[in-house]
This record gives sequence, C-alpha cells and structure tokens, in this order.
Amino acid sequence: MAPPSHTLQLPLFLTCSFFLTLALTLGEKQSYIIRVQNDLKPSVFSDVEHWYSSTLSSLRYNPLKSTDHDEEFLHVYKTVFHGFSARLTAQEAQQLATFDGVLSVLPDRLRQLHTTRSPHFMGLDSPSTMSNLVTESDSGSNVVIGVLDTGIWPERPSFHDQGMGPIPSFWKGECTVGENFTKANCNKKIIGARYFTSGYLAKMGIMNSSTDIKSARDTEGHGTHTASTAAGRAVGDASFLGFAKGVAVGIAPKARIAAYKVCWKRGCMDSDILAGFDKAVEDGVNIISISIGGSAVPYNLDPIAIGSFGAMEKGVFISASAGNEGPRSTSVTNVAPWITTVGASTIDRKFPADLVLGNGKRIIGSSIYRGDPLHDINNFQHLPLIYGGNASVGLRNGARHSSSFSSATCMPDSLDKERVRGKIVVCDRGGTPRVSKGEIVKDAGGVGVVVANVFPMGEGLVADAHLIPGLGVTESAGNLIRDYINSNANPTATMTFYETQVGVKPSPVVASFSSRGPSVESIFVLKPDVIAPGVNILAAWSDSVAPTELSSDQRRTQFNIASGTSMSCPHVSGLAALLKGAHPYWSPAMIRSALMTTAYTQDQQGNPLLDETSYNISTTMDMGAGHVDPEKAVDPGLVYDITAYDYLNFLCASNYSGRDIKQITKRAGKCRGKHDHKPWNLNYPAISVVIYSTQLQEPAIVLVTRTVTHVGETPSTYTVSVTNPKGVNVTVTPTSMNFREKGEKQSYVVRIKAEKKAITSLNSVIEVGKLSWSNRKQHVVSPLVVVWKQAL
Repeated sequence: MAPPSHTLQLPLFLTCSFFLTLALTLGEKQSYIIRVQNDLKPSVFSDVEHWYSSTLSSLRYNPLKSTDHDEEFLHVYKTVFHGFSARLTAQEAQQLATFDGVLSVLPDRLRQLHTTRSPHFMGLDSPSTMSNLVTESDSGSNVVIGVLDTGIWPERPSFHDQGMGPIPSFWKGECTVGENFTKANCNKKIIGARYFTSGYLAKMGIMNSSTDIKSARDTEGHGTHTASTAAGRAVGDASFLGFAKGVAVGIAPKARIAAYKVCWKRGCMDSDILAGFDKAVEDGVNIISISIGGSAVPYNLDPIAIGSFGAMEKGVFISASAGNEGPRSTSVTNVAPWITTVGASTIDRKFPADLVLGNGKRIIGSSIYRGDPLHDINNFQHLPLIYGGNASVGLRNGARHSSSFSSATCMPDSLDKERVRGKIVVCDRGGTPRVSKGEIVKDAGGVGVVVANVFPMGEGLVADAHLIPGLGVTESAGNLIRDYINSNANPTATMTFYETQVGVKPSPVVASFSSRGPSVESIFVLKPDVIAPGVNILAAWSDSVAPTELSSDQRRTQFNIASGTSMSCPHVSGLAALLKGAHPYWSPAMIRSALMTTAYTQDQQGNPLLDETSYNISTTMDMGAGHVDPEKAVDPGLVYDITAYDYLNFLCASNYSGRDIKQITKRAGKCRGKHDHKPWNLNYPAISVVIYSTQLQEPAIVLVTRTVTHVGETPSTYTVSVTNPKGVNVTVTPTSMNFREKGEKQSYVVRIKAEKKAITSLNSVIEVGKLSWSNRKQHVVSPLVVVWKQAL
C-alpha cells in the first residue's frame, strides 16, 4: 500500500498520541521530542511501526524515501507513552510542529551520570530490623529493580543467585544478547538485561569500540556499582585494595535486578532513557533506579519526568538522584512530585590521611592511596611543597602571586616541569577530575598531589584512589596550606596514610556536594525528599575500567569506593524494594510517604544533622524530610497517598496549561474548576506554602488540606503536635483522629497564619517547623515550610 498523502495524514495525527524523538546526528540532522494528542492507531495500518513510517514518509523533507526505514527509526515506544524515535532534519521537525494536534517539540538532550558499610549504618543488620523490614519482605525476593545506568558486570559475586527462588511469575523481560554478553550472563538474580544505543549513535556517530561495548555489559563501572548497592548479594571479605574490609551487601539482597544500559562513555541521550523507561515498565519492574540528571526544567519539557509519570501510573516507584551541584541553593534536579528525589549523606566511616607541613602543622585529609610511601631519592620524607598556581608554564622569577586558573587547578600541560620536579603540588579542585590531577602532576615530574577544596565546596571530603601519593583537603585547610607556602621561602611537607576508620562522629551529615532545594519548578513540593548514604560507598565494579577511570591506571578491582547522589539513590531504591516486598499493595506515593514521615533529623548523638559544607546545622532545603530510617519506615502508621488524578489537579493549580498537561500525562488536560485547586494541597508528606508580598498588608492566612491512610494492623488514635516556624502560628483541625481499620482515610486542615515580613524583590525568607501525628508507637512527621517572597 502506498503511504497516504500529506493531506490525508493530518487527520491521522489528530487521532493519535505519541512521542516522536528525533535523535541528533551529524550534518543537518537534529534531535527533538515531539508529542501529539492520543494513541489510536488508524485501522488501515497493521501495526504502529507502519503507521509511524507512513507519517514520516508524508513529510516534505523526507529522509526515508531514499533510505531504509530500519536505519532511520531509533526506538518505538508503547508503554509509558506512545511513539517512536527517528532521525530527521530540522526542517522536517519544524514541519511536524505545524501539524494540527502536535503539542510540543523538545530537544533530545545529552545527560550525565550523578556520580559495604551503609546497610549496617542504616540498621539493616540489627536484630530488630531483621525481624521486621528484611524478614517481612524476604529481602525483596519478589521485587524487581530496574536500574537505568551503564549496564552491569554480571560475573561479580554480588550477582550470584545461589539460594534464590524462581523468577517472579509476572516478569516479562529478557536477557538481550550482545557483544560479550549472552543469555547465560543472566540468572535468578540478574533476570533482565537490555541496551539502548540508537539515540547515542545518532548523536555521536560511530561508537568507539575501545570504550563502549554494544551490549548490557558495563564498561564504565557506574551501573555495576549502583545495581550492587541497591540489591547486591552478601560477599565476605570484600574491600577496595584493603580499605573498607568486611561483608559487602546491597540494601535488598534478594531483590531481582534488571539492567537497562542507557548510558555510554560520553553520556545518556533522552531518547535512550525514554526507551529504557518504556521497556522497564513493559517488562514488569516494580522499582526504577535512575542516577542520571540534567538541569531542572518544567515537567512538560523533561523526558525523565514524563517517562516517570507513565511508570508511576503503572504502579512503579521511581528513585532518582538529586544531583551533585551542592551546596548551591536551588540546584536540585529530578524534581517532579511523582519522583522520589534522593540527596546524599555520609556514614560513620572515613579514610584519613594527613599532610604534615614543615612547620609541624598536621592537616587531616582523606585518601585511599595504596602504594609506595612518599620520599625522595635520599629517603627524606619532607619534600618541597608548591602551589600549582605558582608553577604555571612560563611563570618564573618567583612570582608566586601571579597564578593562573589552569595551573592552579593542574590542567594538562599547565605546570612548569622545572618548578614542579621532585615536589608535592597543591592543586585546587575544578577544571579536571580530582584523580587526574595526580596524573598531570606526575607527568610534570611531581611526586605527590594535594587536592584542595575551593569555595563553595567547604569542608566536605571524598576519598580518591590516587596513582601517586595524594590526598584531598578541605577548603579551610587549602587556604591554610597556601598561606604557609606563600609565607615561607622553602615550604615542605610529607604525607601519612592510614587504614579505614569507623565509628566516626558526627554522622550522618549532609554531603557538601549534594544538590539543594528549593525546587525551581515548584516551591510547593519539597525537594530533595530524603537523604541517604552517598559518600565513600563500597560496591561492585566493572572489570573493564580502572577504579579511577583513568586510561593510565592499569589496576582492576572487584569493588570500588565511590561518592555522589548516584550512590545515595540506589540505597533508597533498595529500601523501596524492601517496603514493596513487605507491603505489595502500597502505591509509589505510599512508599515515599513511609520513607519521608519516618526520616530522622538528628544524628546518632541526638544532635541536629549538620551540613558538611560548614558543619553548621543542616536545613530542610539541604536534607528534605531527613535521613531514611528503614526500621521505622516498614511500620509508619499513617501514609499520604497520591493518585495520578491528584497530580493532574496539582499541575492545573500550578498554571500548567491543558496542552502542557497532555505533554506529561497522555490525558485530556482541560482543567475544570482550576481555581478550586491549590498547589499546596497536593497530598505530599511535607507541607510547603508561600506568602506573597501582596498578602502582607495584614497577617496572611493559608489553609492546607491533607488526607492520611491508616496502614496499621490494629485500631489506633493519633494526636497532633506542631512546632511553629518562626513568625508563624499553626493550628490543626481536628487535633486527633481515631482509626478503626486498616485502609481507613481521614482528612485534616492546617491553618497557617504568617506575620508580615519586608521582602526585597530578589530575596525570600524561609522558615521551617514540623507537624507530627503520634500514637504511643509511631510519629508521623511532616516538615512545614513557609516561604515569604514578592509576587511576580
């Protein structure tokens, strides 16, 4: 059958709803995501592939008339949304945008990854917890975690299937054969493996076979690390080069893993990520763990938010990393309210190393260097010390103050070999990866490296496996070291390396790199939601890449120590799997609610959680509801459930147009009774309201409604208590609720009366309190955030 003409095709667009992801290629071709109205395939076409092909063939600028359709199509989507990916020119994309029924044209962006002892730290091996969450869920044995990442290294012992029961009967996925990956690489632990290259190849051209493998096999290490963090089996005598020695085990050790390789050497394309979402939900995953991100954009322009909404509608819990752009305010990403957004915290383990200056001052740093001790040819341990900024190529005659950014950060070819030879070099963070600075120093003739935090990184440290004697130091320590160098004619130093230190206090603290709120997309949705361990996490690693990921590093290890919200995200993914296993009928929102309302905001000594950046008290914008507490989350008492319809009302109340909402939800987006809905009334486990300057003639009053569901096994009565935010008076009606049976729902109203505050146009004031419903056993706690700002 000949394809329909262009005029015949227009009505077909009006009766269909799909995403068209146009992947960027070399030359004139560009990358877009296009959505139109609904998903009804005209009966004239036997399948959607022929329908989509016919649609493309009708375009004025048609690449398909002279090429094979299979070469132009990238992906066909059928589950979380309907449509396909294809390579088209910018002119063709513009033409599609003019079709009646086309709702949006979005770019196909390249995203980046957000790059043991933590189960013990969270109490998952304590007797009380073992009898509750882990036991009730059978360690998540009937739950499948879909990991959207760089793939998996299946031979690692973390992924053995000894003693595991049959694969869950609902599973419909497959183990896709590819380069150096066969069906035998899957088992009862890794029950699915797929890979998605089309969008990446369309963007990058030919794949570099020396760094990327066309299969689900992990050549980056990141996916293996996150998968084993979420659900790795217990492995005895695990360590990284002798550091962090002990039993390495994931959070949900019996949960099944399905690996969806959507990321490659140079990043992750939106079109491939969407394909991963689509297949993961079609396959039957219960949890999606995604440690990938980009800048926050409106939900209708964010393919991760859109794919996550479709997954949420199918009952899938989505855990996503908050980003590593902290401590900068409003840096949090993956902020859609149907996503659980995870920030990072420390655990009670460190890897200390000291820099001892020539004046005897001992500076505590961090390192997992494992090699020969530091000394010169005469075995003198104190060696000359120089700041990279004073060793710029061409900088001579002792002009230490004339530093440049490139040499200060030890960029390639920036260091003067004559000035650096035989010395320890101090390098500022930034410009290049931390571990590569040591390689650059070594190439210039240096013998040791100190990587110093700079503003605004603060006092947070992560441990790196340097190739030469090296360590990291805090921002304040870096300032002290530079002052010492600049005030001494012959500065010297040496390094001392230690073994693993546990029982560190205070812990946890909010990681300095963890991205912070508030969300730029909606102040009414608290983000991040929670924090979880993400600093110096030991987990399995790929055999294809060195622990430093440097090509010059020839070491290969079964485990690696890594830091980032990429590491905290799979902790929550694993916890969600345990909760899903213990409570199979809980919705994604109920699982998040249990994690948020039971989270703690005090450390193991009972003091407020601190911010690693400054070691001041952390705020709700840093840590969300607090640090996850598995033992309490399994039995939260009350939960805040949210349906897809509730999210639609939130979008309407947030001034998303009907067209915008269709782009997100596939549903008719007309907002009826729009003014009856308020964005602060989304049934979120945290309460966030805004007091605008136009309300400040008199004390402002905001009414907030919430509905809780009783998930306890026995009747219970809860009473409310409130800690008022500064300048706010809060009352709750009713003050007590009596629940007679499991599943019963009751609502309450919060009256927030805020005093007048003088606010300038570029500033806002945030005050935080809390609201808690308690019986004699459970405390269901919600952060209560009040923001004063000027109206737009």
